[in-house]
Amino acid sequence: MIDHPAHDSPRCQARKDQILEAATSCFARRGFHGTSIAQLAKASGMSPGHIYHFFENKESIIAALVERKLEQSLAMVSQFENAEDVFQALIDRVDIGLSEKTNLDNAALELEILAEAARNPRVAASVRNADRIKRARLLDVLGRASRERGSEREANTAETEIIMALFDGLAVRAVNHPEFDRDALLPLLRKALRMFV
Repeated sequence: MIDHPAHDSPRCQARKDQILEAATSCFARRGFHGTSIAQLAKASGMSPGHIYHFFENKESIIAALVERKLEQSLAMVSQFENAEDVFQALIDRVDIGLSEKTNLDNAALELEILAEAARNPRVAASVRNADRIKRARLLDVLGRASRERGSEREANTAETEIIMALFDGLAVRAVNHPEFDRDALLPLLRKALRMFV
């Protein structure tokens, strides 16, 4: 992202959000490489020059989308951290994670970003940094939930990886089998969480 002090104003943030919303839709439907700046401009209702005023290129738009998704994930983690009963908060919000991960537009965008990360070292660095931050915070939350339940063992990184893989894998399942029974998965995801925490 191009660094301009004026870009911190609410109006500029609204413009950036407008571009990111358009990018979310375009990248999910057409892919990163199938979306031109001209298409982003049309979808956002801005000129290509206006987009370049806020973002250096499409790669920087992906970085901003990764950052925005990280902020949303950390907001959810904060809800767990601030809950009186962390474990119950985790169990209660499984449906939100299931719904988000199995939304086809979200899944398509997530898989598109991961595909680009597999090819592009700069995008990979952004994705991996976001994952590292989210994983560390989740590990702390799981450890606290485990202690609150009276468990003598601490949550470990392998268990955290399994829980993240369960939820991240739902995006793939949503694309491969969009008709699968989400309601049937909900109690099983809660059961898996109970097993690992």
